Amino acid sequence: PLLPLNAGRKLLYILFEHASGYGLFSVKEFDEVAVLLPQVESSVTDLSKFQSIVKLSAFQAFRNGPNSLDNINAIAAGALHPDLQTFLEREVPKSNKKVQVILGVGDSRAGLTITEALGIPCQFSGVVREIMRGIRTHFPHFIKALTETTASKAQLGLGHSYSRDKVKFNINRVDNMIIQSVSLLDQLDKDINTFSMRIREWYSYHFPELIKIISDNYMFAKLTSLIGDRTKLTTESESQLEEVVMDSTKVKAIMEAAKSSMGIDIGTIDLINIQMFSKRVVSLTDYRKTLAEYLHNKMANVAPNLAALIGEQVGARLISHAGSLTNLAKYPASTVQILGAEKALFRALKTKGNTPKYGLIFHSTFIGRAGAKNKGRISRYLANKCSIASRIDNFSEVPTSVIGEHLKQQVEDRLKFYETGENPAKNIDVMRSAVLKATEANSKALKAHKKRDKKEKKLKEPMITHLNEITGDNTSATAGESQKKKKNISEGNEESTEVNTTMDCSQMEMRSGKKYKRKKQNPDSSINTTQEEIVITADEVPKKIKKTMKRNADDSIEVSVLLQEGDISKNKDKKKKKAKSR
Repeated sequence: PLLPLNAGRKLLYILFEHASGYGLFSVKEFDEVAVLLPQVESSVTDLSKFQSIVKLSAFQAFRNGPNSLDNINAIAAGALHPDLQTFLEREVPKSNKKVQVILGVGDSRAGLTITEALGIPCQFSGVVREIMRGIRTHFPHFIKALTETTASKAQLGLGHSYSRDKVKFNINRVDNMIIQSVSLLDQLDKDINTFSMRIREWYSYHFPELIKIISDNYMFAKLTSLIGDRTKLTTESESQLEEVVMDSTKVKAIMEAAKSSMGIDIGTIDLINIQMFSKRVVSLTDYRKTLAEYLHNKMANVAPNLAALIGEQVGARLISHAGSLTNLAKYPASTVQILGAEKALFRALKTKGNTPKYGLIFHSTFIGRAGAKNKGRISRYLANKCSIASRIDNFSEVPTSVIGEHLKQQVEDRLKFYETGENPAKNIDVMRSAVLKATEANSKALKAHKKRDKKEKKLKEPMITHLNEITGDNTSATAGESQKKKKNISEGNEESTEVNTTMDCSQMEMRSGKKYKRKKQNPDSSINTTQEEIVITADEVPKKIKKTMKRNADDSIEVSVLLQEGDISKNKDKKKKKAKSR
């Protein structure tokens, strides 16, 4: 127990939090239950035995889904929700000299807050755990309106909303795409290099002089697919070659080398295969460029400060090596410094040699520009700034690159200090200006986001009105068609019965001969439905139940109408008229 218990009779109440609401259970004499702990453990699975020990005292259901989520969040945080406070104040009796009331709870933090706020002593160990286990098992049996299916649905819905609230998933800031993109980029670099070497070796059998003239792999693959057979090069193809090479001197060198080449003749099928493979390499290189642009844009959304400080590709490799941006933000600066040089680190620890000074951050421009003596210093300083930038990117709501640019300027000033001895600006002054500019950028981004939302709403409004107009035209057209059918049938001098089906299907009338006016619709009714008039001749109707579908833009109502068989002919009407005239 959290508070010392007084002597006397003790009453134990159990507070059970369910996805559907709060339940308060009264337990048999507390002292007896404490003594009979083995019996309680054995009776948990048996409902009849468990109900002899535990009884439902009160139950308060949650109003809706958001209300249940608020209550569960408060319980998870160890706070006392106002709904729970009013429920306990109303249902739990107060202790006196003869009887002491104890409240059993499942969480120690919730027990502490309840004791501090309401003064009710709470217990969360011993027999309370076994009783709560039984309540959890048999909870639907205690509440009549709650079944096992509804309880499981409530738990599933609350679990989804609780997880969604905790995760706060944002699809625009997913770092998994960065990890896959940078891995694919590295693989494409290796594959393009291998394939380019293969094309150079393959095409050099036919045109070996082209390797010395063109050193770029992408340009060489383009020329291979363009030239094909070197013997077919003419003066007309010089313009096409110049579009690829962008150098007239190289074009002249290619034309002269093609005339006096030492290469062998090649078959048409072999040449077609070389050209197809060179086109594939060109397409891979183009895709590599688009992938690099995609990575640049993705890093600007996910980690703009890290990208501004160290570059998109190096920052993406750091995120990929750490596993996620969150993991990178958790690493200290010393780990970020040697990230990617784990083999060298463990080898140095085994041999008791010098540990590596840098890992993946070596590929940044700062370490290459530093002198040999200052490489270790600048790597430590850069790793420190990288850890700060990754933490800002991970925990900021609006991504901006303002602080990353200031951090980059600090690294540049540190490089100047190592080279020239010029003192850089103080860190506190730089950070103050960076924070001010970052807040301005955040406010601008929020305003732009609001404007974008307003524009989207304005664009959606005419579409909604257009859809409403379409649905209105359809309903009016269907009503007009039904009226036309009715006129055609009445003009055929056939006796008809008219059935007017109303919305609530309460009135059904059978009439012959005359038409009657349609009933006016109640304007105050919440459901706007159109009344249909169904005209059916009595000769064609058998004695059975026919179902007519009453359709609206929103819902369809099925109305069953019992049509009676009537055999009424023209002769009978004439006889009746003659009798009346006499």
